Amino acid sequence: MTPGELLADSLDRTAQNVESVLDGLGPDDLAHRPAPGANSIAWLVWHLTRIYDDHVAAAAGREQVHVASGYAERLGLPFDAADTGYGHGDDEVAAVRVPGDLLGAYLRAVHEAMRPWVQALDAPDLDRVVDERWDPPVTLGVRLVSVADDCAQHAGQAAYVRGLLGR
Repeated sequence: MTPGELLADSLDRTAQNVESVLDGLGPDDLAHRPAPGANSIAWLVWHLTRIYDDHVAAAAGREQVHVASGYAERLGLPFDAADTGYGHGDDEVAAVRVPGDLLGAYLRAVHEAMRPWVQALDAPDLDRVVDERWDPPVTLGVRLVSVADDCAQHAGQAAYVRGLLGR
């Protein structure tokens, strides 16, 4: 298994887990916040998809699916198209009221666009520096592990919130 195949497999699992979380949920379930200041399923899925889209598109030198495929408009959120949710507070989290089928479609579109590029990577590719704003500079391998980790964590959080529904 190549490093790209390993990373692609990790992202496949996140996409599958998110699909399971979204399955059969209505708008109120998706917007449910189990406690003050907590994130909703809708926000968690939107945010993990934005991070996946934003970070991998930048590393690949591609336009984000969010903009290129019109999801910025279709999602109808009151945020700038470049917003990924980083630093959002209560008001922004509450503003993410998006149907599950649309959230799922956005994640599928990002995954279908980015997965082949990720899968084709090999070991030398992962040493390329993609962000010099940090010390040490961030390599592609570190960035992709960070994306996979962020996505897995937020998918798990969304599954946890789903498990709390109706309790």
